[in-house]
Amino acid sequence: MASDVSLRKVNQDDLPIFFEDQMDPEAARIARFPSRDKDAFMAHWSKIMIDDTCILRTILFHGQVAGNIGCWPQGGMTLVGYWISKKYWGKGIATAALGEILGLVAARPLHAYVAKQNAASIRVLEKCGFETVGEEDHDYIMMLADNPKGEAAKGRP
Repeated sequence: MASDVSLRKVNQDDLPIFFEDQMDPEAARIARFPSRDKDAFMAHWSKIMIDDTCILRTILFHGQVAGNIGCWPQGGMTLVGYWISKKYWGKGIATAALGEILGLVAARPLHAYVAKQNAASIRVLEKCGFETVGEEDHDYIMMLADNPKGEAAKGRP
């Protein structure tokens, strides 16, 4: 399945797809991430797309846009986050995409905030070597401290 997943740089044509994905009420509820209206969404993406401290990628599955993933500095940490289109859930795409971006990002440790109720995303992070290192309100703080082999932890069972 991982061979069916690839990453490329985000382009403007991806944004309407990303916008619709984040509007899904179930996805927003599970992620505990409020949907943005179109103007706020586009303003946010316009800002981060020109920020050279952000690594942003479109996730492709069989050549179709399946979501996005990125890394960025925030609060003295390097964070990673992703959003998968609901129609692609449960196919191993997030795990494959996270494994790919771990190979692109040299910074360690990497951190992720994940909603405590988002069991699928917690499992994705764990498969890629992240461990829970703290809690904040309704989120776990997960961290990938090191990658001893210097390569992505792809497809760990």
